[in-house]
Amino acid sequence: MPDQDLTPDLPAPAAGLGSRALRNTVIVLAAKVVARLIALVTVLAMLRYLKPTPYGAFATLVNYTSIVSVVLDLGFNVLFVREGARHPDQIQRYLRNVMSLRILMSVVSFVLLAIALSVNRLGDLLVPGFLLMVLTSYSTLLRNGLYAVQKLGYEAVAVVLESLVLLALVLFGIKTGRGVTYFVWAYAAQYAFSCAYFAVVLAAKRIAVIGWQLELPLLREWFWKGLPFAFTFVLTILYFRIDQPLVYALRPHVEAGLYGAAYKPFEALLFIPMTFLSVVFPVLSVYHRERPNDFLDAVNRFFKALLLLGWPMSVGIFVLAHPLNHALFGDAYNLSEPALRILSLSLGFAFVNNAFIGALSAADRQSSFTWAAAWSLVANLGLNLALIPAFGYVGASWATVMTEVVLGAVAWTLTARHIGRVPVVRQSWRVILAGLVMGAAVFPLRDMGGVALAIPIVVGVAVYAAAVLVLRALTSEEISWARRALALAR
Repeated sequence: MPDQDLTPDLPAPAAGLGSRALRNTVIVLAAKVVARLIALVTVLAMLRYLKPTPYGAFATLVNYTSIVSVVLDLGFNVLFVREGARHPDQIQRYLRNVMSLRILMSVVSFVLLAIALSVNRLGDLLVPGFLLMVLTSYSTLLRNGLYAVQKLGYEAVAVVLESLVLLALVLFGIKTGRGVTYFVWAYAAQYAFSCAYFAVVLAAKRIAVIGWQLELPLLREWFWKGLPFAFTFVLTILYFRIDQPLVYALRPHVEAGLYGAAYKPFEALLFIPMTFLSVVFPVLSVYHRERPNDFLDAVNRFFKALLLLGWPMSVGIFVLAHPLNHALFGDAYNLSEPALRILSLSLGFAFVNNAFIGALSAADRQSSFTWAAAWSLVANLGLNLALIPAFGYVGASWATVMTEVVLGAVAWTLTARHIGRVPVVRQSWRVILAGLVMGAAVFPLRDMGGVALAIPIVVGVAVYAAAVLVLRALTSEEISWARRALALAR
């Protein structure tokens, strides 16, 4: 994003947002890397302990809670961040109203979750699954209060503490020989801790004090404003989550576990673009209002940053799928390897699509992104229903890749129409070439396993960094901007 040094006469509220966003991204991303490493140990321990069929039931339950949670959201999470960033003095009022409405909507969500789980004979997981869903929803809402005002040091602490709480609970469950139900309760307890933590932080920092308030005029206004966000959230969650329940329903349950294992690295790595988006979105919202001439440039920088991070991961996992699959999941999940390799192809698309999501939403064009999500859902459902019966979890993997391509194409088109054309080819070709050079360097080392797996990973990082510099995939102006922003962030 443009830094304040480039336009020193900016209005005060917008000045320095580029460097602040970069600083917050670095802080939160660093914390989330630590948290994800802890979470990786947690998930792998649970996955190896439960084996494919029980883990398939657990993964299916988690996906159902995510799908039903759209009833709790109603698009208000995104509105809360956007309006809170624009009107920080109203955050407490907004928070209390959304929290109150969410209690009422939880009754509807309970009924829907009960129906979904009973159809799939997972009714014994209803109570812990419902609490997991509600606590996750409140945790997201509360932490969004910090994102709205760009005070994210406490968020960085939270993500590490949450992961440690969950790790302790999971290891205790494994040691005492617990079943799937216990692990759902463990995840619910993690989010209960998160809710308590953020409630204390918001009050201590005088951002908001938790309470209950129900202003029907405000909620009515937000309902209509948030309807496109809500509809988009429904469509996005469905296309992102529906494949796991479909595999569980249409194929032997063991395949749901195999697919869930392969999907886990793909899902876990998405915390990177989602972290970028959650930090950059409030800034983009202000840019749209106060720096409209720099808005498209900020979107272009966001797109390129996501591509620089996502593309090498996509190439690296594709080349190293065999040793990675064995190292992560063990012998019980050997058949997950083809799905892991296929899903890696979608990672680069999934990263850069967040640039279009953020741009359209920040520009008050949320209804446009709803269309993109709708086309993605149509593609995803059609592809999954066509491929899963015949090809099982491998077919679901290909459906995921093609869905991300559809989403990217439609979202880019809508961004070009309403905001401006992101020059994808000009921004991408050097980065893509650098990633392919990295893949060629790592390919001879693709069978190294165990501790030796670190060798191709280190080689890949070094070669990619060198290729980016040699091919000038990152320009001197972009490097200078990053240095200035980091200097201001100290």
